[in-house]
Amino acid sequence: MDEPIAKKEDFASKYSEAGIIGKTLIDNFYRNIDKLLINADIKQALEVGCGHGYSTHYLAKSLGKNHIEASEFDECMIPDAKTRNPGVLISQESIYQLQREENSFDLVLALEVLEHLEDPNKALEELQRVTSRYCIVSVPREPLWRCLNMARGKYLKDMGNTTGHINHWSKKKFIHLVRQYFERIKVLTPLPWTIILAEHPKH
Repeated sequence: MDEPIAKKEDFASKYSEAGIIGKTLIDNFYRNIDKLLINADIKQALEVGCGHGYSTHYLAKSLGKNHIEASEFDECMIPDAKTRNPGVLISQESIYQLQREENSFDLVLALEVLEHLEDPNKALEELQRVTSRYCIVSVPREPLWRCLNMARGKYLKDMGNTTGHINHWSKKKFIHLVRQYFERIKVLTPLPWTIILAEHPKH
């Protein structure tokens, strides 16, 4: 199984060292996720690429921990994710080869994952296979993301590019990508992300 993340971003520090402004942006990000889910009847959700489990913790509060499970490729992150989310099933698997039946979840999510992948198309194909209806994906909105990094003096040698980000999408380009696999797209753009709620094309 090939590792889907090319270089390792310090995922945990985004939450643990966010500061007041960073925490405000992150909280707003999850408020927008809640907006997308407000009218959705979700009985079972799967978050793919949960990292250290911070995002799973937010989602479990919104959906209920009995209605969500999560998975992560990097085994080193899974103990943290489990500690942060007692009662939530968290498994090790690759987004390229999910150990799930077709149409087995009402909702699948990949939050801040696709920008790290060598093959985001293959990942979206797999997300489409596993969901019976909804998919939520999010990525940094470019070039805004890199501009904001440079404005705060981060990643200057890499022109503001966060370590491990190998794909860069504007809102328009990301919508185009997701529409190759899903329909009925709703888009929200909380600073500095693009979040898409999409439906399975056969629904």
